[in-house]
Parts: sequence; C-alpha cells; structure tokens
Amino acid sequence: MEHLAIDLGGRESQICIRSSDGSVVKEERRSTRSLRAFLRRQPPSRVVLETCAEAFKVADAALEAGHQVRVVPATLVRALGVGARRTKTDRRDAQVLSEVSCRIDLPSVHIPSGPARRRKAMCAMREALVRSRTLLINTVRGWLRTEGMHLGTGGVGTFTMRVRRQQASLQGTALPAFVERQLRMIDGLSKEIDQADQELEEAATQDPICRRLMGVPGVGPVTAVRFVSAVDQVERFPSAHQLESYLGLVPGEDSSSERQRRTGITKAGSATVRWALVQAAWAARRCKRRGPLQCWADEVEKRRGKRIAVVALARKLAGVMYAMWRDGTSYDETRGAVGA
Repeated sequence: MEHLAIDLGGRESQICIRSSDGSVVKEERRSTRSLRAFLRRQPPSRVVLETCAEAFKVADAALEAGHQVRVVPATLVRALGVGARRTKTDRRDAQVLSEVSCRIDLPSVHIPSGPARRRKAMCAMREALVRSRTLLINTVRGWLRTEGMHLGTGGVGTFTMRVRRQQASLQGTALPAFVERQLRMIDGLSKEIDQADQELEEAATQDPICRRLMGVPGVGPVTAVRFVSAVDQVERFPSAHQLESYLGLVPGEDSSSERQRRTGITKAGSATVRWALVQAAWAARRCKRRGPLQCWADEVEKRRGKRIAVVALARKLAGVMYAMWRDGTSYDETRGAVGA
C-alpha cells in the first residue's frame, strides 16, 4: 500500500507519495480544488492529512475513492518531526507525514459526518451573531456610563428601546448619530439572531435524537444540537465516562512519585459543547420543579461550593444524554440521579 501525504493549503497543496518500503514515488504541487479528481485516479492508499479547515472535505473525497484516511491532530505533528530544527516548508511537511505513516499507524481524529459539520457551522454562525451583538451592547453601555446614565434591568430584546427612552426622559434630546447607529445595528442583529434561533429549533425538533435529549432538565435546542454534532456517532464511546473525558469535564491529575494531586477539569475537547452543557446545568438548577438531578447537585454544593456543583451537574447531564442516546430511551428522572 502506498502512503499519500498531503500538506493542505487554501489554494495549493503539496503531495508526497511513498511506497510501503518508504521510498518516494512521487512529489508534486497541485491546486487544492483538483484533489478530489486526483484521489480518484490513485490506487487504494493511506491518505494522511493534518487537521485544518479543508481537511474533512478532502477526507470525504478520499474515503469516497476507497482510500484509508488518517487526519492527524495538529497538536501531534510537531512531535512527529514537522517543523523540526526550525525548518518548515510544505514539501518537508508532506515528506515527514508520509515517512512516519510508513513506520507506524498514525492516530486520526474523528472525521465528522456531513450533517454533524453542518450543525456545527449553524451553531457557530449563530454564536458569532450573538457575540457581535454583545460587543455592540457593551459599547453603548460604556457610553451611557460616561454620560452618567444607568439603565434599569431588562432583557436584551428591550435594550435599544430602554436606551432611547432613557435619553428622552433625562436629556430631552435625540441620541448622537454614532450611538443611534449602534442601536440600529443591535436591532438588525436581534432579528437575525431570532431567525437563527428558529432555524436551530427546527433542526432540533426534526432530529429524533435531539428531541429525546431535550427532555433532560435544562437541555434546549442549542445544547442538544451541539451535543449531537460533537458526538456524531455514539458508538465511538464505550462508556459515559469516556465521553465525559472527551468533552473535558473530568478532573485532571498532576502527580509524580509519592505526590498525588487532583486538578480542575481538563477542559479537553470542544469548548463550545462544554459551555453549552454548563449553561444547561445552570438552567436545570433554576427549574422550579426540583428533581433528583437538582437535589444531587445541591448535595454537591454543600460540600464543594456552587461552581463545582454546576460543573459536576454538567458532567452528569452529559452522561445521562449519552445513556439515552445509546439505549434509545427517553429521560427518566429516577435513573438520572443514580451514582455520584
């Protein structure tokens, strides 16, 4: 079997093909757009890529052409020799990846399915809109403080209305043009965010797995879609603990010799999924109906404090959602609190 390493670029990519004995068969540089047709013409090979924006699309094309695919984590390639001795070029990178592939079976990240990647992109686009709106709101709040004005409490949806009303009641004049411009942008972003929320809710309700997961306390469309897109294939994880570790929700350890020390959570994996699960845990604790999960978190809070209890509840929510997906069951609160 030949080993075909590709150092991907936005426009052009470097290719290095080696035979099973490690000798270089072919090296060339070609446009990234032509890789699909190129891979179709190659005999079954092991295709090695480094994680980047284009990696999964090229990996799909390689799998369709009948190749084995290894998408190597970017955090690992330096240990393999990429960029060694402070010399890094596309040609050397492709040579190193193909040479290492001849010697060992390189580890590969999970190649997410097309629907999973689409859901991730949908969530990422929505979150970008929310961040942009938050930035604009904070600039207006900063201006209000310089003017000695303070808004009362209220939701984001009424922010622009409250600013205009405050200006009219205290100053009796129109807002400056540069502030009014910000408010118009906030209104426009709010409409786009509402549409993104509807799109995300439709995607969640049309997916049977997401519908079941939204039966868990605190879990809404954002958390369900984020969780499903990150896990993608539940059979990848033999147990709930391995999934929780994959999401970075388990304690770390810094031990040596006789010294043993447990640290905070590892924060490995997707930060956005972890954030969504923590927000779901806060929402679950605010529910008026106190179920076994919330009572379990209350007991943890008595021993370790509120923040640790919330993270522990987020970890348990991930485990409960994993079990529901694996077993094809709906949420049962009597099982959700078993085991601490």
